[in-house]
Amino acid sequence: MNARDIDTALLAMLKARYGARWNIRRTENLWIATADDPDTDRAPTVVQPDVEAFVRELEEPPARACRPSSLLSSSWVAAHFDQAGDGAYISRESPRT
Repeated sequence: MNARDIDTALLAMLKARYGARWNIRRTENLWIATADDPDTDRAPTVVQPDVEAFVRELEEPPARACRPSSLLSSSWVAAHFDQAGDGAYISRESPRT
C-alpha cells in the first residue's frame, strides 16, 4: 500500500469518526478540518501536517482566537441584515461617511 492509499484510508476513517462535527479534507501536505457549527466557541478550523496532532486537535480543539461567532453564521447575518429577496440582503446599518 502506498502513501496515497494510506492517506485515503485515513481520511475515510476520520470522516467516519468525526464527520458529524467536522468537514475533513486532505491536501498533499496538510490535514484540514472545518467545524460544521459556525457558532462554536472552539477553533473553527484545524490544520496540521501530522495526522496524530490533527486527531488530538479534533478531540480537543483549541479555543477560538477571535470573534465569538463567524461572520458567515446564520445568527450573525440575521442580526445584521434583512432579506431583500432570494439570496439578497440589505444592511440594517446606515452607510458610514
